[in-house]
Amino acid sequence: MRQLRGQERVITANRQTSWAFADAYVAEDDTLRWARDRARDAGVPSVSPGTGAALRLLAGTADAKAVAEIGTGTGVSGIYLLHGMRPDGVLTTVDLEPERQGFAKQAFRSAGFAGNRARFIPGRALDVLPRLADGGYDLVFCDGDRLESLDYLAESLRLLRPGGLVCFEGVFADGRTVDSAAQPAEVLRLRELLRTVRESTELVSSLLPVGDGLLCAVRRG
Repeated sequence: MRQLRGQERVITANRQTSWAFADAYVAEDDTLRWARDRARDAGVPSVSPGTGAALRLLAGTADAKAVAEIGTGTGVSGIYLLHGMRPDGVLTTVDLEPERQGFAKQAFRSAGFAGNRARFIPGRALDVLPRLADGGYDLVFCDGDRLESLDYLAESLRLLRPGGLVCFEGVFADGRTVDSAAQPAEVLRLRELLRTVRESTELVSSLLPVGDGLLCAVRRG
């Protein structure tokens, strides 16, 4: 029994090392580092390099022309999404804080994206999303209030074209999602989101172990 536990520790250590390597695999330029610094100064979390690379890959795979983002932050995730999208693609990004969106605008410009590549909408996501077009988006990226995640899912299903993708950042909640100890309401909501997406007949899903967990699902045609 003692030997088995030792083997489990080795496997766990190898996985953790591999995950760290995967996250460090992506080289980030000065613009992304600047956007990360602004996020750090503002106390706003930003997606990890590995998560950003996954978003870029998914946007590219979907040949995305229209992407909706919940949670602009200072533009880190938006830069990755724009790099993956078609050259004529438009990112619609929503955030409660216009100041953060101002940093994101600077970051997008520094990254070489034309001003018409992004549409910034300040406001609460659940007030803004109902105004967006049904079936008008190739990908919806959700990085907002965890307590509203199920509402984001419902809106995403309306917004996505058949074959479109929805992605949720931070579903591991720093390990609390799988922790058996008592957890706050936001973690319980994430667990409900994970169950709902996994059991949905409308979605084909996968949970990617990048960053703090990226839940992805394709809307069936």
